[in-house]
Amino acid sequence: MRRGLDLHDSAAVADLAREVDLEVGESGVMVDGVEATAAIRSPEVTAAVSAVAANSGVRAEMRARQQAWAMVRGGGVIEGRDIGSVVFPDAQLKLYLTASPRTRAERRVAEAGGDVDEIERAIAARDHYDSTRADSPLTADHGPTVVDTTGMGVDAVLDHILGLLEATS
Repeated sequence: MRRGLDLHDSAAVADLAREVDLEVGESGVMVDGVEATAAIRSPEVTAAVSAVAANSGVRAEMRARQQAWAMVRGGGVIEGRDIGSVVFPDAQLKLYLTASPRTRAERRVAEAGGDVDEIERAIAARDHYDSTRADSPLTADHGPTVVDTTGMGVDAVLDHILGLLEATS
């Protein structure tokens, strides 16, 4: 977005995905050497995500990068809307974490501020767009365990997930 690309110019956005230097570490995300952990959660980026994520060239590049990242590390905990269904369909444990749009909006506001009603509408719109797009639509298919975290705190979610992981070991 800093480069001013038209996000609907599929070729230019896919080229950028191949060229950009991304580093994902324990402390956050670096994009072209610039700390971007907070920026990738901004309302501007959130609003642009679906258009970029629908780009087949971007999806292919990010899938390859995510697979390479996990290969180098011998696995990992990786979050994303199609990680279990597309990127790592043979993962040891696949979870589909969900919560009501309201709960997700409240969490986002607690994390970064904003208007909860506006964020809730944006989340619902993105969910609809992502579940109806042509390339890798958002789905809970392919065997994930669905965990609805509505009404659960972080510790309860973590305990539940650790229990599921123990059951697969």
